[in-house]
Amino acid sequence: MARRQKVTLSLSVDELEQLRELAGARSLSAAVDRAVAAELERLRHLAAVDDWLAEMDRVHGPVPAQTLDWAARLVDEWDTSRRRRVRRAG
Repeated sequence: MARRQKVTLSLSVDELEQLRELAGARSLSAAVDRAVAAELERLRHLAAVDDWLAEMDRVHGPVPAQTLDWAARLVDEWDTSRRRRVRRAG
C-alpha cells in the first residue's frame, strides 16, 4: 500500500460540493488522490514535450515560432480530449 500523508488543502467550495455529491459514499481522499495523479501525468507529459523541444533546439537550431504554436495547439487539444475522457469515465 502506498504511504499516505495527511495535508490541509483549500479547495473551491463549489467544486468540493460537486465532488462530494458525485463521489457519494466513495472516499473523498481517493477522488482527490486520483485527481492529483491525473495532474501529475499531465505535467510529466508537458515536461517531456519541453525536453523534446529543447533537444530539437540543440540538434537542429531554434524551433520556428509557427512550429511552437502548432505544438502548443496539439498539447491543448490532447489535454482537452483527455479531460473529457476522464469526465466520461468518472
